[in-house]
Amino acid sequence: MPELVVASFNVHAGVDGWGRPYDVVGACRALDADVLVLQEAWTADGGQSQAGTVANALGAWVVDVPLATGRLLGPPIGSARAVRWQPPRRERRLPALALDRRALAPKRRDLDPGAQGRTRAHGQWGIAVLCRLPVLASRVVDLGALPLDPARRAAVVVDVDVAGVQVPVVATHLSHLSHGSPVHLRRVRRVLPPSSGPGVLAGDMNLWGPPLSAALPGWRRAPRGRTWPAWRPLAQLDHILVTRSVEVLGAEVVPVGGSDHLPVRARLRVEGAGR
Repeated sequence: MPELVVASFNVHAGVDGWGRPYDVVGACRALDADVLVLQEAWTADGGQSQAGTVANALGAWVVDVPLATGRLLGPPIGSARAVRWQPPRRERRLPALALDRRALAPKRRDLDPGAQGRTRAHGQWGIAVLCRLPVLASRVVDLGALPLDPARRAAVVVDVDVAGVQVPVVATHLSHLSHGSPVHLRRVRRVLPPSSGPGVLAGDMNLWGPPLSAALPGWRRAPRGRTWPAWRPLAQLDHILVTRSVEVLGAEVVPVGGSDHLPVRARLRVEGAGR
């Protein structure tokens, strides 16, 4: 019987906390997902987007939504052999990834002298959805910006054809709870398909499972496991939720990639698929 595999991965622009790149394409290939939701996907000014690069490698359709501007710093001298994901607190002068204070604002060129000698790239940061199944329709829903959040937020709604059954997949990346993310969660709830039919919601919610479930009646969590921080997970911030008509055949947190988040993956069966 036909199945649908959905995965969600916050890629942290393809670098660790030092700015050392990791194999984003290899990590995404290992997830082997029919629908792959990426958060913090990076597009350097004048270059191809990470999401586009992954899509080309995997032969997938892609929609890429920029939500903020920012800059990436390359690794400092002496970091190649470091074991930690990021420098010890006393050595942290500048983060490898930083967003401008206003979403899609002019790029900031002022950098601390501590960045001297490090490569620097300005670009855009956002979310993306990749799909290797037929896409019937897609749309981007602007969720607006919160006063304390450097990025706008959005939801991407993609209607996927699963063996003749239309399955809406909603992808998002919510702000932190301290920034007022319940406001965005309420807006996401308005664009969700009815819980009586098939539907999938995936992304980095920056929120634990129980309050997320309480905010979304009729939806249930598929993977359950800690996803952040990747080197010593303490909490699940990355989620895939489904409606009652979607059967969960398997779900897991996947130990791949070099981000500060671990990806989640779910193998699903939709009622009526293949009939």
